[in-house]
Amino acid sequence: MNLRKFFDEGSNTFDVSGFEYTVRLWTVVLEVSVLMAQFPSPEVAQLSYEYRTLGLGYANLGSMLMVSGIAYDSEEARGIAGAITAIMTGVSYKTSAEMAAHLGAFPKYRENREDMLRVMRNHRAAAYDAVDAYEGIEIKPQGINARFCPDYLLKAATKAWDDAVQLGEKYGYRNAQATVIAPTGTIGLVMDCDTTGVEPDFALVKFKKLSGGGYFKIINQSIPTALHNLGYKENEVKAIVDYAKGTGSFTGAPYINRQTLSEKGFIADELKKLDAAVASAFDIAFVFNVYTLGEECLQRRALNRNNISTSNSISCTSWASRTNRSMRRTTTFAAP
Repeated sequence: MNLRKFFDEGSNTFDVSGFEYTVRLWTVVLEVSVLMAQFPSPEVAQLSYEYRTLGLGYANLGSMLMVSGIAYDSEEARGIAGAITAIMTGVSYKTSAEMAAHLGAFPKYRENREDMLRVMRNHRAAAYDAVDAYEGIEIKPQGINARFCPDYLLKAATKAWDDAVQLGEKYGYRNAQATVIAPTGTIGLVMDCDTTGVEPDFALVKFKKLSGGGYFKIINQSIPTALHNLGYKENEVKAIVDYAKGTGSFTGAPYINRQTLSEKGFIADELKKLDAAVASAFDIAFVFNVYTLGEECLQRRALNRNNISTSNSISCTSWASRTNRSMRRTTTFAAP
């Protein structure tokens, strides 16, 4: 589930009821899919039928926190992430218990009943941050800290686990496992996610290598909204965004631009080719080469492929050095 789809940027609130409905719906869908799935071996198939494990999860948490203006590595972020995760897992197990009331618990439930219910009660204790309520755990897990979690999210999280435990004690659970947060690297792109799974964005600008050749430039579209929420002015937002992702053009660039290239002898048609190539180039070697400029340009400039390769290597090394220095500077945003 894409968490950004449940987040209202206008009010900076999370749509709890919509999220709970979606969790219930997809828990049922995944339960149905257990009978429709194909498995790599009889052993895996047997375990899937005996335990009926599901894998409902979410993605784009980092992007949701970013547009909220909340630092990923903060107590507030951990409180929100913990509450949303608790809502998802609690509602999913509640739904699983409701299905068990009509269809029966998973076949191996009876022999695992006490242990599973203990795990469910520990989940509920974490939602309440009740350290003394944990059962059979030597290292106490981090619960949801009420000081750093919005009240409406905390109430929904605790209610979800109250219901999940109460119904589970009465009917059991249809599924031994309901949720999982996976590193949704590929499906996240299809889901229009800026970040994958539970992790933050590892870079503001990313290049994904395509199986058929070439690269796909991915820009985190959450940055402008995050900066606006932090109180930056429009011109400041534009300057920061341009610094982070570049303009994809030689126009206005400080050192290599249309004027300096013209002074070096590049004609108008070649400048157009360079502008088109730089918009999605992985590095400068993908711009200044024979495939972009053509043999005629090389001959007129008295260059050959080796000259360009050597020059690009030097330019890329210099560019990488400057980029690494700038990336070592902080990449977190704070209110101005």
